[in-house]
Order: sequence, then C-alpha cells, then structure tokens
Amino acid sequence: MKTEQTWKSHYPKGISAEMKFSEKTMPQLLTETAEKIPDHIAIKFYQKEISYKELDLFSTLFASSLQQTGIHKNDRVAIMLPNCPQYIISYYGILKAGAIVTQINPMLLEKELSYLLNDSGAETIIVYEPLYPRIQEIAKDTALKNIIVVSFETKNQELDQASYFESFIGKGDGKVDSVAINPAEDIAVLQYTGGTTGLSKGAMLTHQNIAVNALQAQEFFKDEVTFGEESCLTVIPLFHVFAMTSAMNLSILNGSKNILLPRFDLEEVLETIKREQPTTFPGVPTMYIAIANHPKAKEYGIDSINVCNSGSAPMPLETMKEFENKTGAKILEGYGLSEASPVTHCNPPFAERKPGSIGIGFPSTEYKIVDLATGEEDMPTGEIGELIIRGPQVMKGYWNMPEETAHTLKNGWLFTGDIAKMDESGYVYIVDRKKDLIISSGYNVYPRDIEEVLYEHPAVQEAVAIGIADPYRGESVKAIVVKRQGADITEEQLIVWAKDKMAAYKVPRIIEFRDELPKTNVGKILRRALREEQN
Repeated sequence: MKTEQTWKSHYPKGISAEMKFSEKTMPQLLTETAEKIPDHIAIKFYQKEISYKELDLFSTLFASSLQQTGIHKNDRVAIMLPNCPQYIISYYGILKAGAIVTQINPMLLEKELSYLLNDSGAETIIVYEPLYPRIQEIAKDTALKNIIVVSFETKNQELDQASYFESFIGKGDGKVDSVAINPAEDIAVLQYTGGTTGLSKGAMLTHQNIAVNALQAQEFFKDEVTFGEESCLTVIPLFHVFAMTSAMNLSILNGSKNILLPRFDLEEVLETIKREQPTTFPGVPTMYIAIANHPKAKEYGIDSINVCNSGSAPMPLETMKEFENKTGAKILEGYGLSEASPVTHCNPPFAERKPGSIGIGFPSTEYKIVDLATGEEDMPTGEIGELIIRGPQVMKGYWNMPEETAHTLKNGWLFTGDIAKMDESGYVYIVDRKKDLIISSGYNVYPRDIEEVLYEHPAVQEAVAIGIADPYRGESVKAIVVKRQGADITEEQLIVWAKDKMAAYKVPRIIEFRDELPKTNVGKILRRALREEQN
C-alpha cells in the first residue's frame, strides 16, 4: 500500500528500512558492549565514573541479590529514582534476574504511588532516600516486602524495614540463576502512561520491544555516531520511556559515555556541556527553549553536539530556528509513545528534514492515517485522520486492562489517539491529540495551529491554547502565555496581532499571562492541568 511504503525511499544504501532483529535482550547487548570496550566509561555522574565492565558486573551482582531475596521470573520490581548510576544498575539487574522493571515517577505522591504499586503488584522497590518517607507511609497498604534505599551520601547505619543499596548489592554471591526468556512474549518493563485519560495504564513492553527500539534507533543514526566515541547528555529522567530508549539503552548499544544529571537546571546543563562536550543530547522542547533564551548560550560550546533529538511534545518552529541559529546544532524532531517503547518516527539525518513534521518511520515500522470516526478508512495524502502504527516495538498490551488493550490495539495496529496528516513522501505531521481538539461554533480548532502563531511573536516565550466553555460557541479559545524576560505586551495587543495571522474562529478570545506553565518533570507542558483549572 502506497502510504505504508513511501517512507522507505528516503533510506540510503547502507541504512536498512527493513531490519532482521536478533533475539538478544538488552542485558545481553550490555554484556557484548562490556566485552568490546571493558574499560570505556559507561556512566559519568558528577565526579563518579563507572566503566562498562563495572556496569555489567554491578548489574549482575544486583540480579544475584534480587534472586537471593526471593525474586523470581515475572516479579515486578519498582524503580523510583532520579537519574543516577544506581538507576541503570537496578534496571539491568532486574532484567538479568528475569523480573519486570516497573518505572515510577519520583514526583508522585502517596495516593498515586499506592495505585501504581498495587496495580503492578510490586513487592520490591528501589527508592531515593529523600522519598523514603512516602514509601514508609504507604508500605502497609501495598504488597511491598523489600525496600532498597539509594543515598548520594555515605551511610553506615541500617534502616528500619529497608536496606541501603550498597548493603543490598552485597547480599548476593554474584551468581545469577539462568532464567529462560522468550523475548517476544516475556515482559521486561511496565511503563505507566501519564494517566491523561483516567487511571494510569501499564504498557507491557517485552524484552523484544525495548531491545528492538534501541536497535532501530542505532540503525537510523548509524552514520551520525561512532561506536565507543560518543557521549550522551542525559537530563531527561530515565523513568520516562523516551530517556529509557534514546538515552540509556541506545548509549549502551553505541558504547557511549552517558553523562547523567538528576534534573534540568539551566546553568548546570550549560556548564556540563562546556566541560564534557557531549555529542548527543536527547531533550524536550522546553529544554531547547530555555537554552535558546539564555543570553550567552553561544559561549558554552554547545556546537559539540551533533544530534539533538527532540521528543515528548511538539517542537515550536520558531524555537527550533532560534536554537539552531544560536548554537549551530541541528534538532531532529521525532515522535513516540509509551505503547511503542517509544520511538516510531524521526526526522532523518540522512534525508530531508521537514521542520514541523515528525519525520518518517523508523526501520520496520508501518504507519498510516485513518478516518477519525471508524478508524477503518485510509485517508488520502494530506487529509487529516488518526495516526496508527504497526511494528516490532509496539507493546503487548496494557497490564490487567483487556478492554483498554482491545480499544488501542486492533489487528496488530496501535491506535495512537493523535490527529495527523501525511505528505506524498511519507512524512507525518501531528496536528493534535484527539482529546485536545477544540470545537468552536462547529469549527475544529487545533491548539497547535494557534500556538505556532503565538510563538512567532517576539514577546512570547511559551504558549498553550485550550478550549473553555462558551454558552454561545460551545467552546472558545483561551491562550496562556509566558512572556520573554523584559517583554511588554498587553492581552489586547496580542489578540489584535493574532487576528492578522489566523482565521477569526481560531483567534484566542482570552489571553492570560503567567510567570510559568505547569510541567511534568520531563518538561512537557501539562495542558490537561490547565484545562481542569478552567472548570
């Protein structure tokens, strides 16, 4: 079918549009890298460095300790940590033990934590010490039996009902009982979605899903990197599926040095870039906005970065232009979702980059645009519909949610819930989320259309458009804007300016100025939270 095949023509000789994937798991691929470059630095965390040989060994020791404490195949083990070496050691140790990684956002509070732990049935958790009181508060209401605490300071004392990471890793004898893994069927990771449509859902990602997605990324960018010579700046949190694949697992395949920072602090990020000169930087638009708006961004040597992968949220075109003009780096915007491990599309480094698009499909990834009503009719080129995807990175289903699984996975296709269109050469443009659509006076209004225009105004640093109840129109458009530092503009002035740039039914009727917008700790703007405030 034409819409499924046009993207393949962009792949040059030497980069495979269709791949044959091995049955190897990510722990096996880590061991392979450790055998090739044992003394190469795998992780740098401030002054601490861990080689690939050490990372492989430490994760084996952790797996041994898990098995010694009674962890068996398919048991769920939760990780609730900021970016740190212990995160990567735990992740790979859990997989080596045959257990299932349950990734937990450290920002979650007690009620949300209880839900995720009870839904997953996790009996073991690795938690950052300052967050330990939250776990103590809810432990009795969960199935938790083992609590492993990570401290960034040297600790000698023991904890009540818990062990420090260093003590725990010493409990095993270093031997790991062999666990038979079927990569296509056995679950490696429970990746909980953000819960934007209700209760969080655990996407069941198999060993094949996560290994394949990293291998797809490696193939896609193979001409941009050299094995054992790259360094990746990882600021996006590892519990997020984008960082899991594009920062952690891909770095291990490429033998890269992974430079970890636990949070996005602009000055620290710029100083780290200046000092470490990373060659890759997976990030989200808010990070690039912050760097682009720094008055001395050019002075930090950010041109060391060859590949800036942008994901998690749409990249405003004006931000992309400004960032690239200031830094000389190139941003390749991509697309993914938890249910696809996560990456399915990216603007190719080997073919035309089309700003505003999410690019073309990863190797061995099929996709098409179908009608919004039934999802059964293929839409013509350039017409809007729902993006659906099929490929080896697509999840097995949702954990304990057969109805949700049936709604999202149909005949092997993943229905993304994203409204999109495709051009004649297979590049995809995300228009908006189905649920974010604003219907005003019978017109379909896509928030991204409005936001792209607002970003063009020199006084606007960030902008979000949402629908608010209107007794006459059904919904009206409201924009929430963060001004650039020192900018002076009124609501009326910005509305008048917008009237010359877009159709009348799209023009915001209300503009609210704020000092900042609510964001996840990945940096994605919380549009849902802003919508809920209006009710």
